[in-house]
Amino acid sequence: MLKSKTLQTKLASAHPVVLAVIAGAAAFFTYSCMYAFRKPFTATSYDGMPDFLGLDYKSALVISQVIGYAISKFLGIKIVSEAKNDRRAVSILILILIAELALLGFALTKPPIQPFFMFLNGLPIGMVWGLVFSYLEGRRFTEVMGLILCASFIFASASVKDVGKYLMNEGIVEMWMPAVTGLCFAIPLLLSVWLLDHVPPPDDWDKAERTERKPMNAVERMQVFRRFAFGLIMLVAVYTMLTAYRDFRDNFMEDILVDMRGESHDVRFSKIETPVSVVVLFSLMAMVLVKDSMKAFVLNHVVLAAGMASAGIATWLFQAGLISDVVWLGITGFGTYVAYIPVNCMLFDRMIAAFRQVSNVGFFIYVADSIGYLGSVAVLIYKDFFVADLSWVEFFISISWALSILGVIGVALSLAYFLRLYRSESKL
Repeated sequence: MLKSKTLQTKLASAHPVVLAVIAGAAAFFTYSCMYAFRKPFTATSYDGMPDFLGLDYKSALVISQVIGYAISKFLGIKIVSEAKNDRRAVSILILILIAELALLGFALTKPPIQPFFMFLNGLPIGMVWGLVFSYLEGRRFTEVMGLILCASFIFASASVKDVGKYLMNEGIVEMWMPAVTGLCFAIPLLLSVWLLDHVPPPDDWDKAERTERKPMNAVERMQVFRRFAFGLIMLVAVYTMLTAYRDFRDNFMEDILVDMRGESHDVRFSKIETPVSVVVLFSLMAMVLVKDSMKAFVLNHVVLAAGMASAGIATWLFQAGLISDVVWLGITGFGTYVAYIPVNCMLFDRMIAAFRQVSNVGFFIYVADSIGYLGSVAVLIYKDFFVADLSWVEFFISISWALSILGVIGVALSLAYFLRLYRSESKL
C-alpha cells in the first residue's frame, strides 16, 4: 500500500500508550470491517429454503463457510507464520476481496450451488486475524492493543448483523444482503488497513521485554511444538470447545431467540453483545498490569477456567428461572469471550515471553484455530444428524454444561503441565 513515511515516523516517536491506542484502534476497525464480509448472512433464518444433504439450509450454509474457514486456518499455520511484514496489508485486502466476490456468487446463484460459495467465502478470511495481530504482537502494550482488537469479536459480529437486518427491512432480499453489507464497509476497511500498515515495528525495549518475534519455517515450527506438546494439546482441546460454543452461539442466536420469544421478537443483537464487549474489555484490562510474563500466563489460565465455569452457572440460573433469557445469553457471552479473547491476544504472547521462545503468535493461534473450527463443524453436524429433535435452546443448554465442566478440567491439566515445565527448565 502507499505509505506515508512522515506518519510512520510520527507514530514511532509517539508515547507508547498513544501508539498502543492508535494501533489497537486501527486493528479493531480493520477486523470489524472484515466481519461485514463474514457474518451478516447469519442474521436471517432462510425459512422456506430446501434442505441440503439432509441439513437445515442455514446449517448447511454455516457449515460450508466454517469448513472453508477451518481450511483457511490450516493454511495459515504456514502462510501467516511465514508472512513478510511488507506484504501484510495487501494480503489482507486481497483475502477480503475474494470473500466479497464469493458473496456476489452466493447472491447470483440458487440452491444447491450457494453453499459452495459460502465455502469460498470462508476460505480466505480465516487468515486475516493472524495478519492483523502480527502488527501488534511482541510489544509492552500488546495486551492493551489486543484487547481493543478482540472487542471486535463481540461488537462487530452483532453490529454487522444489525446492518444486514436493516438492509432487508429497506428492501434488500436476503440472498443479496451479505454482499451489500460487505460493500457498505469497503471504504472504512481501506482506511483502517492503511493506518494499520503505518504502525512501526517493535523497538529494542519491546524485544527485550517480550522476546523477539520472527517468521518460522517448518523445522522451527516442529521444534516449538515438541517443546510444549502436551500443554499445547490441552490448550487446543479447550480452545476447540470454546470455538465451537462461541461459533454456535454467534451463528444461531437468532434461532435461539425465535425459540424463546417467537418470530416477532424485537431483541437487537447489539443490545446483548455491546454490554458484553464493554464488560469483557474492562475485566481483562487488569491483566495488562501484570508485568511478570509467567505470572500473567498463569493468570490467563485462571481467567479461562472462570469464563467457562460462568457459562455453566448462568445456564443453571436460567433453568432455575432466576434470570431472563436475554440475561442468560448475555452472561454466556461474557463467559465465552472472557475465556476466548485471552487465547487470541494474550495467552500465547505471554507464553512466548515467559519461556523465551523466539517465534511468533501466529503459529500458535493458527494451530489452535485450525482444530477449533473443525470442532465447530463437528458440533453443527452432530446437532443436525444426531440430536435433530432438540430445539436450539435445548441444544445450547447441553453444550453450555459440557463447556463448563470439560473446559475447566482441560485448563487445569494445561496449567499443571506448564508449571512443571517452567520449574524444570529454571533449574537447568
